[in-house]
Amino acid sequence: MKLWIVRHATPLVASGVCYGSLDVAADAKHSLQAAQALAEALPLHCHLRVSPLQRCMQLAEALSELRPDLKPQTDIRLREMDFGTWEGVAWDAIPLAAMQAWTDNFGAHRFGGVESAKEVLDRVAGVLDEARKHSVDYQVWITHAGVARAWLLLSKGIRSVDRANQWPRDAPGYGQWWCVDM
Repeated sequence: MKLWIVRHATPLVASGVCYGSLDVAADAKHSLQAAQALAEALPLHCHLRVSPLQRCMQLAEALSELRPDLKPQTDIRLREMDFGTWEGVAWDAIPLAAMQAWTDNFGAHRFGGVESAKEVLDRVAGVLDEARKHSVDYQVWITHAGVARAWLLLSKGIRSVDRANQWPRDAPGYGQWWCVDM
């Protein structure tokens, strides 16, 4: 099975703002450009799962207009990490004590009070485990950097992290993707 992990197009949010699960739109022109490139790259008969956040839905809708064979199925497990009270706040305005509490107990701490890195890994693992059970040859996830990073850990058999420096920095750029063998 091949899996395409696609990151949404450039979000319409100020630089330096924490926006994990904040439901912001993406740049429409960039979404269309990404959809056009992806439409050319994907084979027929792909199973398309999409984060329900609008920046991902925009790309999925543009893609399905170009490729009517691709029917988006929303999957809440593909949403970005929820930073709770810190959603929409500039990173440099978040108190250092809050950042330190998160990095001191990275895997279990619910930064912003909602979701931990371990919980993100668990939900992405659920999607991945389900994907492996399907008999389709091609899967596409239109999602976020955090989900891509979680997948990267899971692909190495890592299902939990303790320290912030264990969380990968690599992720597809806006409107780009990774294509991986599973």
